Amino acid sequence: MRWFPGVMRGTLVGCTLLAAGCASGSDLWVELGGSRYTVEIADDNAERARGLMFRDEMAADHGMLFIHDREEPQAYWMKNTRIPLDILYFDDARVLVSQQRDVPPCSAGNACPSYPSDEPARYVLELNAGVAEKLGLQDGSELTLGPGIPAPAGP
Repeated sequence: MRWFPGVMRGTLVGCTLLAAGCASGSDLWVELGGSRYTVEIADDNAERARGLMFRDEMAADHGMLFIHDREEPQAYWMKNTRIPLDILYFDDARVLVSQQRDVPPCSAGNACPSYPSDEPARYVLELNAGVAEKLGLQDGSELTLGPGIPAPAGP
């Protein structure tokens, strides 16, 4: 995942991150649509930039939670991402405000398209493609953060 400041008055982030350098572990989880997902946390620029890049798979009950410093328009891209994803955008109150479903992998480098949020967001959850449909997610769905997930650094 690549992060570029100033895009859409927010952030352009690619969708990838290796476990190194990120908080991870089975003790970190979120709940959405009645299902629990073990998550890795990306809460600084380096982690958000790396995202899920170069991974060939992600377990069905896993995801990556990106925590931004403030609620603002976000945009993610799939540069060097090898797995299709659902990109789910949540506001400060952890309410789903935008969805990009079944986003395909991209190996076109900087020519990969971006996938923006429709509304300002602070949290972005990436899950395997198809999960949002399977859960029947609709804007307004609430994300529950498990204990140990850090609070955002910004206002």
